[in-house]
Amino acid sequence: MTLSAGVHFLEPTIPVHVFEAAEPGPTALIQAGIHGDEIAGVHALQELLERGIRPTRGRLLICPIMNPRAYRARQRTGVDGLDLNRCFPGDAEDPAWERRLARKFMDLVEHERPALMATLHESHKRYDPNADRPTFGQTLVYGVEPIPAIIERTVARLNHRFASAQERWDPQYFPVSTSSTEVIVDAIGCVGICVETWMGFEERHRIEMQTAVVEYLLDDVGVCGGH
Repeated sequence: MTLSAGVHFLEPTIPVHVFEAAEPGPTALIQAGIHGDEIAGVHALQELLERGIRPTRGRLLICPIMNPRAYRARQRTGVDGLDLNRCFPGDAEDPAWERRLARKFMDLVEHERPALMATLHESHKRYDPNADRPTFGQTLVYGVEPIPAIIERTVARLNHRFASAQERWDPQYFPVSTSSTEVIVDAIGCVGICVETWMGFEERHRIEMQTAVVEYLLDDVGVCGGH
């Protein structure tokens, strides 16, 4: 059963905001804060909620702080905790809080079956395809081939708006079988995207870019905007 419109809680400090338009359409799920030191996405979603974001078609689910324990510590994981983004699909009976939470989130997506699931991340290093180790800043990361067309269209819109060489966005194919996005895509067949801004920019600018990505994705999928 899908959630009714309103605010629901996966845990006492993990709200999920559910909005439903009068016109039927797809469902989109956007979440941030799965890593507590990646704050721009959290603030972007909070600001969109404060501005009264609503779907024009279908349903929109927003989880602005997926891992409050890590967010309060402003570090990747909670104190002495596990990396929540590597705990999926989770286990309701596991002693680790992160694995139990991962299972609750999986239950949510398996009931809602969103057409789009985007998770907002940040990276300390800017994307460089020639680097010895993978780098992610300023990319939309996906894990299936061929590349979902929505990523190419969104990257083009971002690069029209953010035009400097440092701001440039790129798509990046980088499947990680244990990540929340890949597990969810495998489970329900949705489009899954990891949004990665580069922490070399000031926080305010990163929030602006995260907001733009969310708005462009929701417009493209037909949940918000002119579709």
